Amino acid sequence: MASRTAKIERNTLETQISVELDIDGRGKGELDSGVPFLDHMLDQVVRHGQFDIKLKAKGDLHIDAHHTVEDAGITLGQAFSKAMGDKKGVRRYGHAYVPLDEALSRVVIDFSGRPGLEYHADYPRARIGDFDVDLIIEFLQGFVNHAQVTMHVDNLRGCNAHHIAETIFKALGRALRVACEMDPRMSDQLPSTKGAL
Repeated sequence: MASRTAKIERNTLETQISVELDIDGRGKGELDSGVPFLDHMLDQVVRHGQFDIKLKAKGDLHIDAHHTVEDAGITLGQAFSKAMGDKKGVRRYGHAYVPLDEALSRVVIDFSGRPGLEYHADYPRARIGDFDVDLIIEFLQGFVNHAQVTMHVDNLRGCNAHHIAETIFKALGRALRVACEMDPRMSDQLPSTKGAL
């Protein structure tokens, strides 16, 4: 099987971000976004997805974390899109339910080639430590647009904001893992009746 890896660098006036991704990794992360809570959430994707991800970001954090978090999502999405290649033989779809104490979230992903995000999560407070919970959808939207996936995210229950966020990112890692897996029954077929993804 060909190596499913990618290296992406994205530089703007607001952020400079580099990502190295190995889809078929061992769950090793080197995460330095400058936003500790984002690193904690990305570590959930690394561990539960069993991806190897190196992410380094420098952003205009003196303003706020918005650009850094959104652009991290964009760059990681670009890396997944590149590493997935032509998508022949992959499962394409993945879903996961993940609980953490009182919280339960579900993430469903389709490597459809059609970006779309349905995000349904209500948080009991606006911030987790210094992290603005509004940035979670910004990260996911950036990821979805550039990985070219359809994603449904539903927090089904929860009253602790940290638990809610963590279940979403753990479920994201596990759903991505399934969707990216090679399906031995598909061989080198494209998982689409249209002949294109």
